Amino acid sequence: MLFKPKPRFQENDLASVLTACLAGNARAQRCLIGQFAGYAKSLCTRYAAGAEEAEEIIQDGFLKVFTHLPRYDPTQPFKAWLRTIMVNTAVDYYRKSQKWTSQLSLDDVDVPDWNDDVISAISAQEILALVQKLPPAYRMVFTMYVVDGYSHREIGDLLNIQEGTSKSNLRDARRKLQLMIKLYHPHLYQTYNWPNSGRHEN
Repeated sequence: MLFKPKPRFQENDLASVLTACLAGNARAQRCLIGQFAGYAKSLCTRYAAGAEEAEEIIQDGFLKVFTHLPRYDPTQPFKAWLRTIMVNTAVDYYRKSQKWTSQLSLDDVDVPDWNDDVISAISAQEILALVQKLPPAYRMVFTMYVVDGYSHREIGDLLNIQEGTSKSNLRDARRKLQLMIKLYHPHLYQTYNWPNSGRHEN
């Protein structure tokens, strides 16, 4: 036969979609992207400075998904494997474009300790918008630790930094977020008055 027939797959059957992707079926690849694009976007947007950067991470991430798909263990949840790929891609993107451009200065600014009450009063979209304004190093550590549950040791290994640096970046990220809330949501800042929580990172 001159042409090898494309493997057939069922769009609602992930296993068959993955098998077709392994065989190079472009339609199956588009199907897989369509099924998980929203999930990938929700992950990558947290690590990016904006929509354009998030899109670049997503595209690179799916390219890695198809490149490394032969290594995927089908006995493990695909979504968890995809999550690891996307987070690692965001880390790689950060390493390649490390920037330390801070738009806000904490010098001589009185910023009390972290207060969960005021954070809970802000919508998820508003929090995301503030996190995206953080310098890249702060944004990476904050998202990995607070949102995705990585330990400081794991963050240090992934970002090639000391565990203590991860802890200090998290502390400074929270301080910057508090300052931004004071600037952009002064009514919430005044309402809760940022009482000293006395909490410290381990």
